[in-house]
Amino acid sequence: MMLLGLTCLIKVGAAQENERRLTADSVRQVDEVVVTSKNTFRETLPSQKLSGEALERLNTHGVADALRYFSGLQLKDYGGVGGLKTVNIRSMGTHHLGVFYDGIELGNAQNGQVDLGQFSLDNVEEITLYNGQKSAIFQPAADFGNAGSVYIRTRMPRFAFGKSNHLRLRLKQASSDTYRFSTLWESRLRGGFCSSLNAEVLSSSGKYRFRYCRRNTDGTVAYDTTAIRQNGDIWAFRVEGNLYGLFSQGSWSVKAYSYNSGRGIPGAIVNNVWRRGERQNDHNHFTQARLQKSFGEQFSTQLLAKYAYYHTHYRNNDETQLLVNNTYRQQEAYVSVANVYEVRRNWSANLSYDLRWNQLRADVPQFVFPHRWSHLLALAMAADCGRLKWQASLLGSLVKDHTRTLTEQKIIRTLTPALFVGFYPLMGRTFSLRAFAKKSFRMPTFNDLYYAEIGNARLEPETAIQYNIGCLLDQPLRHIFWKHLRLQTDVYYNTVHGKIVAYPKGQQFRWTMLNLGRVHITGVDAEGEIAVKPCSDLTLTTRLQYTYQQAQDMSSSSASYYRHQIPYIPWHSGSAIITTTWKGWTLNYSFIYTGERYNQPENTAYNYMPAWYTSDLSLTCAFRWRTTRWKFTAEVNNLLNQDYDVILNYPMPQRNFGFSLDVNL
Repeated sequence: MMLLGLTCLIKVGAAQENERRLTADSVRQVDEVVVTSKNTFRETLPSQKLSGEALERLNTHGVADALRYFSGLQLKDYGGVGGLKTVNIRSMGTHHLGVFYDGIELGNAQNGQVDLGQFSLDNVEEITLYNGQKSAIFQPAADFGNAGSVYIRTRMPRFAFGKSNHLRLRLKQASSDTYRFSTLWESRLRGGFCSSLNAEVLSSSGKYRFRYCRRNTDGTVAYDTTAIRQNGDIWAFRVEGNLYGLFSQGSWSVKAYSYNSGRGIPGAIVNNVWRRGERQNDHNHFTQARLQKSFGEQFSTQLLAKYAYYHTHYRNNDETQLLVNNTYRQQEAYVSVANVYEVRRNWSANLSYDLRWNQLRADVPQFVFPHRWSHLLALAMAADCGRLKWQASLLGSLVKDHTRTLTEQKIIRTLTPALFVGFYPLMGRTFSLRAFAKKSFRMPTFNDLYYAEIGNARLEPETAIQYNIGCLLDQPLRHIFWKHLRLQTDVYYNTVHGKIVAYPKGQQFRWTMLNLGRVHITGVDAEGEIAVKPCSDLTLTTRLQYTYQQAQDMSSSSASYYRHQIPYIPWHSGSAIITTTWKGWTLNYSFIYTGERYNQPENTAYNYMPAWYTSDLSLTCAFRWRTTRWKFTAEVNNLLNQDYDVILNYPMPQRNFGFSLDVNL
């Protein structure tokens, strides 16, 4: 069962109890019951998705790894199982990308970055990328505020016919002494309720072999050696519980999530230092609830609530550096109400209000103990005029910070509009044109504003403006051989103003945060997917994506890096996924390419980083023995054993292997 707005998919065969809950606009399918949404919940523009078996077949362990296969995204990976992993959307920066977990945004007011390495794919059913924003207007106000959004939807309970419980066990062993064990328990309760409990344990030494090679500007070799990555060990325990319910014309859900880990931070390899003494412990917990209800055919409402507590203990025991032992505690409280009204059959309006409170505590000297109140109010309208669909929104934001020791902070007020248009020039809806224009902003983080020595309490918000045009061909094919064809392309131009950057000041080479940056981004995203079926038991699916980006630093015409490509943004990147299935066997090949780029603002030979690519291969065998379903997977990652860095001086693993076993009872 999965929840999409007011959509509920309950895979319970032909269970009569759930059939009585269907609304008049439902559609009956084989082995499942689908309640389709009204026009209010449908999207104006298409998105990029990875879901179901396609997501499972990737040789990936976490959400961050799966996002590498979306066009327009750049993953910053600091290496290893426990390394920090963040995502940059269309060169605008990590802070402009919103990450939503089952409909509610994940936050980090301290540094604005969500470490996606902490989120496993074990219980994830679908990952969706929206450029601009999710184009269905029935959503919280926060969803209108980002330059792009990633929606992570976890699995909802499914039951075989005649059963009320489902148990799945999964065991994986991989290189770097990596062991993962997870379990999923789903239960159908009385009164139309159902629940799920998912737990996962991870342990890894984080050690892997790598080659460290650096060249001088004239091309001669400066360093070339092979070593073992150290201090990358991790243990982690994740548990997630969910409770779902249905009632007349509505649904509700409650989620409790806990992640606890201890890990080493291997750090950058600089000045021939191969091992670091940094350690970090994380204890992250949140509880969230969601309720949706329709009142007749014209009015629907949605209520969201969340409380989160994040505890981070960081220490540096390296005696050659400044010893550090600090604890940071974040709290977040969030409530949202969204109301949508069907003005006419194909014309709807939405009014949403969000209230968010963030607080940061730390045992750092001269810390100012900030907390922030954020008020968001969004008005949106959408219409479906046959061949033309459009959506317009206006988000008003009011943000106020409070601190213990600094003078009163000013109130930040902004208005950010957006317009999305979709057009179908031909009969039917297989081919469409789309365009959008949007303004968005991001608040400075607590670190930007108040971090000791470098924080600047007078920073202004960072603003992004986006323009996008594109087209989509989505054609189911009824040919005996060709089954499905999907092609989409987008061309875009983005500008980022008041970009927050670290800037040196004074005679002691001290740094501070300033609104100095301006970036102009021109890009093209292309994606294609085709499915063929040469014979009854054989299916071949190919998915390709390509991204071109020119992201120029336009901050100052007098700077040496004026009009240079900004750091870590390649001009060309792409990926490919080729899947072959035959009866119970699946062979999956995935390829990722990242082109030439630079690691500093100045595009010089010394800062140049060459292109890299990796190939991953997996073979899966699935079969049923009596009433139990078994699945065995063998995989090899970095098949060609390439040596590469995603981030300078953070070497990635060479060829590595993994084996997993899934048992469904």
